[in-house]
Amino acid sequence: MDQLNAISEKFSSLAWGIPLLVLLIGGGLYLLIVSRFLPFHFFGHAIKVLRGHYDDPNDPGEISHFKALTTALSSTIGMGNISGVALAIAVGGPGAMFWMWITAIVGMSTKFFTSTLAIMYRGKDSNGELQGGPMYFIREGLGKNWKFLAVMFSLFGMLGALPVVNVNQLKQAINDIVLIPNGVEVSLSTNLIIAAVLVIITTIVILGGLKRISAIASKMVPSMVILYFVLVVIILGINYTEVPKYFLMIFTDAFEANFIKGDAVFGGMLGALILLGIKRGAFSNEAGIGTAPMAHGAAKTDEPVREGLVAMLGPVIDTLIVCTLTALAILVTGVWETTSNNGVSLTASAFEDAMPGYGQYLLMVCVFIFSISSLFSYAYYGKKCMSFIAGAHNKHYYNYFYILSIILAATTKFEVMINFIDGIFAFMAIPTMLATIIMAPRVVKEIKAYKKRLVSKEK
Repeated sequence: MDQLNAISEKFSSLAWGIPLLVLLIGGGLYLLIVSRFLPFHFFGHAIKVLRGHYDDPNDPGEISHFKALTTALSSTIGMGNISGVALAIAVGGPGAMFWMWITAIVGMSTKFFTSTLAIMYRGKDSNGELQGGPMYFIREGLGKNWKFLAVMFSLFGMLGALPVVNVNQLKQAINDIVLIPNGVEVSLSTNLIIAAVLVIITTIVILGGLKRISAIASKMVPSMVILYFVLVVIILGINYTEVPKYFLMIFTDAFEANFIKGDAVFGGMLGALILLGIKRGAFSNEAGIGTAPMAHGAAKTDEPVREGLVAMLGPVIDTLIVCTLTALAILVTGVWETTSNNGVSLTASAFEDAMPGYGQYLLMVCVFIFSISSLFSYAYYGKKCMSFIAGAHNKHYYNYFYILSIILAATTKFEVMINFIDGIFAFMAIPTMLATIIMAPRVVKEIKAYKKRLVSKEK
């Protein structure tokens, strides 16, 4: 296991080199500048689109704007927001959150461009059904000479969609919060029982396809965000005197890097902190990775810009709101300095510190919902990637691969899983970002055309 951990750590470090950082953050900044920040001017309009003001049941696609966003969010609002943030603070201190914010702000533009392209260049699978996502906008938008990038995305996408981190941390939460405190001995058998229950629940939902997944996600996502928001506000209320101090520390430590653990990057510990924040931010909101465009590409619309604007709201909800709540809960309770816990166990310590006796059980409810909803949407992403490579008639075989990964994740160390997914996400981002940057001028042209159509309609 130690050898496996060392290999996965090396793989993650290799993937997250300077070229990828330039591609993700530099590419995102380029998209912001080339669009002259136009997507942000439409923020209010994006809310209207999300609320269904422009929905037309006759438009091509499978699901509404709202269901497309909640399906995308059900994968991003998962353990990245609870265990990922906790890991960032445990390793990097408060300043890591600042760099996650930067990733989210840049990611809003990236999500806008990638999801607009997912509608602009929808393609047909081997069954003749309309599909969206990086593999399709690469093939349809750039042509056959660039198909190798589409294949690269799909191959890594099948691995990146595996729910190994969510399952691993859900298992950890059940062990630490429910089983161990009640005298149950944790063993391989208990982990396999947890895996079996997750397999049964996941199988029932994913066999129903995208419409069942989106219907469940549209109910689960808003309720879980509200519940989590209320619980963290209670924690912040209990520790209200500490909130200003730690909120300010997020900004100051972002440039001082006083708490970072590990090796220097770019010649200093600040570089290591920036890299950590960007990695955890990318894991949290997945901007530039390419998963969300697969959900947004299924939206019922003939206006690509509208879906791009809805997608842009994802990093706001996911990272700027939910991740910030987790970070503040961990910081104001002081558990990041008083315990050696990591991942979901650290967040559980914060909830228990603020609400002794029942806090960690309330977190357990959130963790369960977060993790389960992620399992559904990731299965859809993986099957979509499989469909592109092996044909739509073979996509159901991915379910067996997916179920096997649930069992594997429930019996493997957290560090191995997080490093594996970090590395895979890096290789998914390469084709997604390259294609998006190349086709960015087409999206800018589409924004301007949409703006003219909007003005003429309002007149």
